[in-house]
Parts: sequence; structure tokens; C-alpha cells
Amino acid sequence: MNESRPVSMESFWMPFTNNRDFKAHPRLLVSAEGMYYKDVDGRSILDGAAGLWCVPCGHAQPKIVAAVREMVGQLDFAPTFQMGHPAAFDLAEALMEYTNHRFGHVFYTNSGSEAVDTALKIALAYHKARGEASRTRFIGRERGYHGVGFGGISVGGIAGNRKPYGVMLPGVDHLPHTHNLEKNAYTRGEPEHGANLADELERIVTLHDASTIAAVIVEPVAGSTGVLIPPKGYLKRLRELCTKHGILLIFDEVITGFGRLTTPFAADYFDVEPDLMTTAKGLTNGTIPMGAVFSKKHIHDAFMDAPAGIELFHGYTYSGHPVACAASLATLEVFKEQKILEHAAGMAEYWADAVHSLKGLPHVIDIRTIGLIAGIELAPIAGKPGARAFAAFKQAFEDGILIRVTGDIIALSPPLVLEKKHIDELFGKLREVLKNLD
Repeated sequence: MNESRPVSMESFWMPFTNNRDFKAHPRLLVSAEGMYYKDVDGRSILDGAAGLWCVPCGHAQPKIVAAVREMVGQLDFAPTFQMGHPAAFDLAEALMEYTNHRFGHVFYTNSGSEAVDTALKIALAYHKARGEASRTRFIGRERGYHGVGFGGISVGGIAGNRKPYGVMLPGVDHLPHTHNLEKNAYTRGEPEHGANLADELERIVTLHDASTIAAVIVEPVAGSTGVLIPPKGYLKRLRELCTKHGILLIFDEVITGFGRLTTPFAADYFDVEPDLMTTAKGLTNGTIPMGAVFSKKHIHDAFMDAPAGIELFHGYTYSGHPVACAASLATLEVFKEQKILEHAAGMAEYWADAVHSLKGLPHVIDIRTIGLIAGIELAPIAGKPGARAFAAFKQAFEDGILIRVTGDIIALSPPLVLEKKHIDELFGKLREVLKNLD
């Protein structure tokens, strides 16, 4: 790969980027290994964001690299419409084992956005297959992020992602978000206040009637909106209400899946059973795009009771791509062989201590941590929302650390293989950035 500056950066329309600002002052990465990127100027950049929440095992894991190289030379592509290849089936069995067989089936996609839209379609088709075709409504949550498909932005609750595109999917309502700075600031783990907000689902059910509602979709921990951690008992209460009213519960674990909370999934951490679960990112350690929807057996079986033929008219050209399957199989092996989850759990307290040591620095108004995630909320500059955190992001990169910002919140989610020395470096440098921030 070219490791020098490109001749021109004009043609690439970059996603979720201030293109004009970036191209005036580019941040170009050319290689990565372990906990570090290298930029085009040869500087090491400590990865405090696991790329984009998606590299739990660290960069350039030899087993994953070798698996990708081998498969691309053996089987560069194979369709999964009316045919298949062994790796897709082997991976499905391995994933069922990784979930401790709490799910029965997996449907492959290419991203978290596609996984969300797939889960929504499965929910609709499931109710229709059972003779409850009136269940067409979805309930999302304010400040939720569920990707960028029209289904995902419809059930999502981030205004900036919805505003440019006008009318969304019809029949969508939203629960209130659970973020409460007044009562829950500077919390480690689940905050004490706010479980009662789950009861807003009862109000929505009363308004629309349960017979019209297909599914509730939430992120167990809302990531892209700034690390919003559910109050104690909140998710269990949502589960109870969905069961009571025959509504499917979908967990969007695109961010929280594959170890981010030091457990396989957030469902394990919170001991709550969703009916459907969306995943991506850490599924392949970020090496090859891939997503997946995990389904309870009874949902899949409802489709198999239909007359012979195609049971679900849905899929993608690259569903179960052989190279992605090879990457995911190798990722699961790395998790097991290197005891990634156990290591992450051992780092969690040291991580939380380091994050909360930033309390009292200029402009810091809240800190929240769970597993190996942190949200550091900054007071906004009057009339310039997001400007303060974005300035921190740019200065942090100059100082050799990669952080992620959303609005005026710094969101941290390092590779799970980090050591105490990396935590010390990350927060030592971030402390200086925050101390000198306007």
C-alpha cells in the first residue's frame, strides 16, 4: 500500500467527516500493529478507540491475517443464494457456541446497518408468519444509533442522522433516553436512577395497542451517541414488558458485542435475553466487513412452518462471504487462545480508575464507565455544539492518541488487549489535552 501522501484527496467523498476541514489538515494512517497505528509521517498513534469500536483483539493479529490470506487465495468469493461453502456453516456453529447456545441461528450481513435492517425485516415477517400481520410498528429510543439504513435511522433517535432525509419509515415511536446528568453524573457501571423510564413502553402500548407493535430495539449501552449506560434494572424491565405484550426485543450489539463489556455480549453482562441480536464490528476484528443477526430458535422455526420454498426473501450478495467467514473464525480462535475476555476483565478496574481521575479538569461535566468503554462529557462552547470535543480530538491526534468524539462527548473504547502502560499513556496525554483546552 502507498505509505506516502496521495497525489490528490479530492475524489473521495468521506463518510461522517467534515471533508473541507479534513482535506486541509489530513490525518492519514498507513499501518497498524497491536495497540498502535502509524501515520503517514511515521508517528505512532495509540489507538484509544479500537479503530471505530471494531478491533477488540488489537491490530494485525497473525492468526487472523493468515486466515484472510489463505482464504482469499483458496476461495475469493462464493454465493450463498441456493448454494454455500463450508466456512459459512462452520462459523455459524462456532458463533452459536460463543453465545453459549442461547440463540439458534445466525443470518449474515455485511455491516451493522444491514444487520439492523435485517432484524427489523425478520421481526415483521415473523409476526406475519404467525398470523399477526397487524404487528408492524417499531419502538426505538431517543439518542439511539442503529446504523444508516432507512430502517436504522427511523428507529434511531439522533436528530442529525435523520434531519437531512425527510420522511422516515412510518409507524415508529421512541422511548425516552436514560441520560440524567443531574442524578447520575460520574457513575461507574450502571447508574442508580432511571429504571422507571422503561415503563414508558406501557404508555406507548396503550397509545398504539400491543397488537400493532412488532419489536422494541435498543442498544444495551448506547455508544455512538456518547456512552449512555442503562440504569440498574432498566433492561430487565424492558424484557418483562416485551414478553408481557408479545413484542420482540432486539438488542443492537454492534458496539457492545465481542467483549466490549468484558463479556461475550452485553446480554451476558446484564443477564437479559433478547429475541434478536445484531452484531458486526468485532465479529471479524474489523479486518473484513461483516455483520450478523442472531435469532432465537422459535423465530427461525416460524418461517420453516411455511410451504416449501424460499422462507425469507432477503439477503445480500456478500452474505457469508468466505473471506469474512475465515476472518471471523480466526477472531473467535484468538479470543479463546489469548483469553481476551479474561484479560479485559482484569484491566477494567484500572481503566475505570484512570478515566475517573480526569474528574475536575476544565470543562469536564461528567464521566461514565462500564467494561472497557468510557464517556467523558465536556461543557459545550456557547453557540458551537461539538466544537470543544472536536478540538480535543484534533489535538489528541497531534499528541499521538486516537480518541473518538460525538457532539461534546469523548468516547473511548480501546482494543481489549491493552496493558496498564497503554492506559497510562492514553490518559496521561488526554489529561494534558483537556488541561489546555479552550
